[in-house]
Amino acid sequence: MRIALGITYSGSAYEGWQSQLSGNTIQDKLEGALGKFAAQPIRVNCAGRTDAGVHGLMQVAHFDTLLQRETASWVRGTNAFLPRDIAVQWAQVVPAEFHARGSAIARRYAYVVLESAVRPSVEAGRVGWVYRALDGQAMRQAALHLLGEHDFSSFRAAQCQAKSPVKTIETINIAQRPGSRYWHFEFQANAFLHHMIRNIMGCLITVGQGSQPPPWLLEVLAARNRNAAAPTFSPDGLYFLGPVYEAHHGLPERVAAYDWLP
Repeated sequence: MRIALGITYSGSAYEGWQSQLSGNTIQDKLEGALGKFAAQPIRVNCAGRTDAGVHGLMQVAHFDTLLQRETASWVRGTNAFLPRDIAVQWAQVVPAEFHARGSAIARRYAYVVLESAVRPSVEAGRVGWVYRALDGQAMRQAALHLLGEHDFSSFRAAQCQAKSPVKTIETINIAQRPGSRYWHFEFQANAFLHHMIRNIMGCLITVGQGSQPPPWLLEVLAARNRNAAAPTFSPDGLYFLGPVYEAHHGLPERVAAYDWLP
């Protein structure tokens, strides 16, 4: 049968999601824990591969197995072998045609930025940081130029393996938590290119700090050249909120970690 898992993790100590020879990735740790619990090798497929330092609030992965276990046992048993900064939140039996990546109709990310004259400490690794004030209205105006279907080559990392740079951004929401110095950026698109959000963040921050006007984003898009955009922003405050699936799959839409997010 095919099992889907919802996984949360802090990415600070790992080299991203995808398996590496070092063994120090989220996939390596998850497959190792599943293998110990199941007493046999298990390989997983995920909804979206995250980079080194990027966090996951609801990564979804699936695997096939002949073992008969209660779904709660897959959660507790796997977590017993995982490091403390990675945890399976739920497990669910899914049809054989379900695919964690292929069945997703959209993906969601959040980015948290601390606006402060002093660098983060307690939240180090979990927020991006700027020391100059940000103009929320300017950033929201700039973000409007990115909505819809575009060629996002200017926001694409050189090592990106996507077949096409054309993606559709459905929503970008930017807000500052009332009474705080934390900014919350949220993105939803049908798919994202490698480093696409971090490169967009670099541009939005550039506009927010007054170094470029909001229409500059149109110039960056039209250039279709990575050199036209701002430097890639830090991975520290980036969170994969998870994939979006059609309702008939019946998979959870939220986990407790969403309530913790600054």
